[in-house]
Amino acid sequence: MKPDFKFKFGKARKLTAVLGLALDGGRLDGVVLRRANGSFAGLQRFSVMLALDPLTAAPELVGREIRNHLDAAGVRERHCVFGVPLKWVLTVQTELPPLPEADAASLLQLEAEKGFHADAATLQISDSRSPLADGKQNVLFAGIPNTHLAALENVLLAAKLKPVSFALGISALQPPGEVSSPPVLALHIGESNVGLQISAGGGVAALRSLDGAVADEAGRRTWHADVVARELRITLGQLPGALRDAMKRLRIFGPRELAQPLADDLERRLAPAGLRGEFVSAYAPDEFGPTPPVEAPVSPAFSLAARYLAGQKTAFEFLPPKPNFIEQFARKYSSGRLRTTGAVAGGVAAVLLAAFLIQQIQLWHYRSQWSRMAAKVGELSAIQDNIRQYRPWYDGSFKHLSILRQLTLAFPEDGSVTAKNLTVHDGDRVTCSGTARDSSAVLAVESQLSALPGVSGVHHEQSRGKAPMQFVLSFTYKNGGGSEN
Repeated sequence: MKPDFKFKFGKARKLTAVLGLALDGGRLDGVVLRRANGSFAGLQRFSVMLALDPLTAAPELVGREIRNHLDAAGVRERHCVFGVPLKWVLTVQTELPPLPEADAASLLQLEAEKGFHADAATLQISDSRSPLADGKQNVLFAGIPNTHLAALENVLLAAKLKPVSFALGISALQPPGEVSSPPVLALHIGESNVGLQISAGGGVAALRSLDGAVADEAGRRTWHADVVARELRITLGQLPGALRDAMKRLRIFGPRELAQPLADDLERRLAPAGLRGEFVSAYAPDEFGPTPPVEAPVSPAFSLAARYLAGQKTAFEFLPPKPNFIEQFARKYSSGRLRTTGAVAGGVAAVLLAAFLIQQIQLWHYRSQWSRMAAKVGELSAIQDNIRQYRPWYDGSFKHLSILRQLTLAFPEDGSVTAKNLTVHDGDRVTCSGTARDSSAVLAVESQLSALPGVSGVHHEQSRGKAPMQFVLSFTYKNGGGSEN
């Protein structure tokens, strides 16, 4: 019987109160919500205009400004659910065929790397799936630059807040629902734009920010129905026919003086498509499970806080993963400012003991694995012996590896030029596409590539952008033979 080792360094405490925050343009809305006895109670609520931009101003200054607003509103709750602006989000769509989950995860990772214009490693990516015909799924990737999230985390840290979730306000206002839920087109009128979300089959099928749909005329916000209607038609036209035909419900969130007229106007304009518009002015009693207060205003901040306390997952989660126990310990005690010598000795002893214990567990694990794979290793060793015996009968030039080696030698080590796709045509014609810091970096790669043996006909086929720029290079590779190591 295998030993079952489970280590729990600490279980997250379930929160009963949380601060919901939603950033929209320069406006920050907040509400403190507490859950007790099967219902929600709103403690404090505020709405302020920030003088500083969280992405461009010093985090300490923005955090101090937010802290001042929180103190003025009497807010003492530290844990917060933050609604990030929809305009920060980059989206990519793809279709997922019926696959095992492990294979689907690998395929989705490749699709995300190909779909986003930016390097996928620089984004915090979340996805939502909705069913299509023939067992396929529509997958919507939503990504936010890591720099935006890091700046936001620093701002909240300066404001003495602890984020527990980074989500989208419109997805909290209109959750995807169950797989059997009918499709819903949701609009949220923000400070300077209109958010659009289409949910169907338990997932989000479309997500957009309609810039230019809201204007400020002499201090009074107005909406442009023509812009909204046109973008709606474009978005609906991009949906699969079955989903578009099933779309009958249009829900609009926002201030009554803007949302109600917009609902009436869009229902009239989109009547041929069968859409029925409605202005959402109050929460349903069973919206979250626990009963919301009767006077609760429908807002992203309230919806985010209520769904978090109710244990309802959002369609997209952008909170970066937190370091584990060992990483936190190393970060805490790596500065050298320890309180006492005893704490140092205790910490070192604990680390050594934990390392020894982990090593023993790993040894037990690997021994168990070896006992299961020893026979297979013997078979593979025999196959490898045969390969060594008959290798001289086969070509050992490894041409494709030679091409990769030449490209590696031509590309700079500082990461100013990176390759994303490599295609070999007819055995010797190579096409390489990627991104570069600027045109001079691409020219340097061309020069290096032309000077390598076996490489000829280097041609810069196309480029797009300036800094950074996307490029496509092609060349011919003729290798005289020999193996590449």
